[in-house]
Amino acid sequence: MDPETGVYKNLVKRESWKTVLTLAYQSLGVVYGDLSTSPLYVFKSTFAEDIQHSETNEEIYGVLSFIFWTLTLVPLFKYVFIVLRADDNGEGGTFALYSLLCRHARVNSLPNCQLADEELSDYKKDNIDFAPKNGFGSKLKSTLERYRVLQRVLLVLALIGTCMVIGDGVLTPAISVFSAVSGLELSMAKEHHKYVEVPVACVILIGLFALQHYGTHKVGFLFAPVVLIWLLCISAIGLYNILHWNPHVYQALSPHYMYIFLKKTQRGGWMSLGGILLCITGSEAMFADLGHFSQLSIKIAFTSLVYPSLILAYMGQAAYLSQHHDVNNDYRIGFYVSVPERLRWPVLVIAILAAVVGSQAIITGTFSIIKQCSSLGCFPRVKIVHTSSKIHGQIYIPEINWILMLLCLAVTIGFRDTKRLGNASGLAVITVMLVTTCLMSLVIVLCWQKSVFFAVGFVVFFGTIEALYFSASLIKFLEGAWVPIALAFVFLITMCVWHYGTLKKYEFDVQNKVSINWLLSLGPSLGIVRVRGIGLIHTELVSGIPAIFSHFVTNLPAFHQVLVFICIKSVPVPHVRPEERFLVGHIGPRKYRLYRCIVRYGYRDFHKDDMEFENDLVCSIAELIRSGSVGLNVAIDDPVKEDDKMTVIGTCSTHTEGIRMSEDDVDNNIDAAGTSELREIQSPPVVVANKPRKRVRFIVPESPKIDMDTTEELQELTEAREAGIAYILGHSYVKAKQGSSFLKKLVINVGYEFLRRNSRAPTHTLSLPHASTLEVGMIYHV
Repeated sequence: MDPETGVYKNLVKRESWKTVLTLAYQSLGVVYGDLSTSPLYVFKSTFAEDIQHSETNEEIYGVLSFIFWTLTLVPLFKYVFIVLRADDNGEGGTFALYSLLCRHARVNSLPNCQLADEELSDYKKDNIDFAPKNGFGSKLKSTLERYRVLQRVLLVLALIGTCMVIGDGVLTPAISVFSAVSGLELSMAKEHHKYVEVPVACVILIGLFALQHYGTHKVGFLFAPVVLIWLLCISAIGLYNILHWNPHVYQALSPHYMYIFLKKTQRGGWMSLGGILLCITGSEAMFADLGHFSQLSIKIAFTSLVYPSLILAYMGQAAYLSQHHDVNNDYRIGFYVSVPERLRWPVLVIAILAAVVGSQAIITGTFSIIKQCSSLGCFPRVKIVHTSSKIHGQIYIPEINWILMLLCLAVTIGFRDTKRLGNASGLAVITVMLVTTCLMSLVIVLCWQKSVFFAVGFVVFFGTIEALYFSASLIKFLEGAWVPIALAFVFLITMCVWHYGTLKKYEFDVQNKVSINWLLSLGPSLGIVRVRGIGLIHTELVSGIPAIFSHFVTNLPAFHQVLVFICIKSVPVPHVRPEERFLVGHIGPRKYRLYRCIVRYGYRDFHKDDMEFENDLVCSIAELIRSGSVGLNVAIDDPVKEDDKMTVIGTCSTHTEGIRMSEDDVDNNIDAAGTSELREIQSPPVVVANKPRKRVRFIVPESPKIDMDTTEELQELTEAREAGIAYILGHSYVKAKQGSSFLKKLVINVGYEFLRRNSRAPTHTLSLPHASTLEVGMIYHV
């Protein structure tokens, strides 16, 4: 073996491990902020009302045993060893599981799917065959594809999990910050501290939400150190309490104490499980934030630091409480009471910082999941601000931010105690976990192609544990658990109404689209005046001519010399590679200068600004012309056949050896190519008096040779680009048809119309310049 080769391999290995360890360190502040702050309120919520601490310590030992095994079975076994493997090309979360199922069982809720989408590199994970190998998997796949009602149930199940995540985005900041601030109770009288806790918690929450528009990248460097210091702090305090108060507390880790606990406390012990459940809040973040890190880094961080630190913290609290039975005041059972008195103020400060970090993570996660819902047509259009030019996953949504803040302040002021906040947060957390378990069982059969017995075993084992906690949380409905249900109901109704209205609107577009034969019958001039410039007609159709075009031509018989029917759509993959971004083709003969361009984005992709997008779009059309793709010489209305005539073209940066576009002032004398291997195609000179004008040039490789028709087409495209781009959008008013049911009229005429009027306009979400945008109004009767 070549020794240098061996050294190189070792160097690469060391660098890869260095990267993994760096990601593991960074994941502390993003993934584990919520989970690491759970010791602040678990014991206090558990002993709030249902059970009492006694001198036998059976309750303390039983609770500790439940905490240990819950942390071991759910975050460690379920998420770290199983669920993390169900990633969607590196992405995780509820929508990642739903996306996997959509692609494998062809149950996509997006209406504008194409066969060409299945050719995307990330569509098939690891290039596996989508056809299940086992008989049950094949039957399940065909059943899901055959019955639309099952597809809707699957979508609603994913949306329920999503809504509960949004509810958790309201409750987690409230309970984390309030529990951290509750350390003040040991420094003042009980009748006084309750008047201080709520205002201080509200001020911190207002500050937290007010700083969201700066983006997490501005303060992100503080996140990991804060959580690391917090974990080391609680583990050190826990170890001290174990050694100082009760070194034999480790015996409580035996599952035998769970049996003793339930036998003694019976119904009260079962109801107290809602408090114990809070020890795993934030576990879902390990899967949801997978796209920012890697499986190995998240596993290393949890198994080597987070898990042992939490176990030591809970054991330390139990050890202290096992030797302190004077608990006449209920607030004496908590985290801060087990902290040595000299360390309480420093620990209070660290706890508040850790609570802010944990809250920040869930708020950012809420922004991300709402963006995914909006991309898949399940949430009204909102303003999405990218707070980092380098890290595209960091976004800020103003409307959602202020709604979350108001709801968070409302539950904090309304409840004013950890018990009811814990009841509400626990139900939201366990519902998300139940949804994940159900979706995972389908992934095991359809995507992993494992035996049905493995899937059933997974559901029975973890589903039983989670159902037990779910029942204990649901019984507290009137004591706070109604909040996540109410929040989820409102968000679910909003999502379903928007998705239903969007689907009906698309169906109307399909049924009323204009035949391409009608368009071609108008002749090369389309029967109207062709003016200079490029006209971009935005449509959701992937084939055919939208009705807004005929409506526009009827009222204004003039159009641009280059016409592009553009469809910006989402596909059920997290990311679309830049080299597969555009799907471009001709409509009719090439002399008509009509093109169709389908721009594909994944549900985690971000849309470029209008100038960069315009350049990529024009370059993709120019590359289609240069590559020698023959335009359609016949009318085709079949979307499947039309897909075959379209070409996949990437962005400008992906075809460096192909055509390039250059823009500069007309007065500048810049060398056209700089090498003998390139040549320049530009528009004919146009004299514009007293106005600076941009000159557009296409720099084309000498080889292969292009014919005169292609050169003429490229020249006309450059001339149109110089003249400018106009955007034509359909401004639709959706109404239910005459004779529709009362429910449909309520959903379409009231619900969908209300959401449409109060959501962002398409021009804003697509980042279109208002001065160059023309909206064509139409009424859709669906």
